[in-house]
Amino acid sequence: MRTTQRKGDIATSRAIATFTAMGYDVSIPLTESAAYDLVVDDGHQLARVQCKLANDRRRQVDLRRIHSNSSGYVVKRAIEGSYDWLYVLDGTDAEYVIKECLAERRSVTLRNADRIRAMDESGLLQLP
Repeated sequence: MRTTQRKGDIATSRAIATFTAMGYDVSIPLTESAAYDLVVDDGHQLARVQCKLANDRRRQVDLRRIHSNSSGYVVKRAIEGSYDWLYVLDGTDAEYVIKECLAERRSVTLRNADRIRAMDESGLLQLP
């Protein structure tokens, strides 16, 4: 089983469910060549979202993109402007959204300030 790809699939599917529960429209790119996994539409603007799964107890998220080709594995760091939001699902099922592109970085430590909030009185989840 391709563990790295499976982790990405888990994070992306959870992000789709979460953003849909927030009332956003969610689109998925037709190809896997994009540097983002989803497009989220809040009715006013579109945000390209990169999805990650972090099961590190230190709340560290590896930001590199890893895929394979005929020569083996290819590891890339994000370039400036390649996505708008970073969605992270951690090992405790907590969800985070960082509303910026963390270009050229290898990792980031999750902060409570970036955690998706519980439902409000309207019944919708709230972004940080």
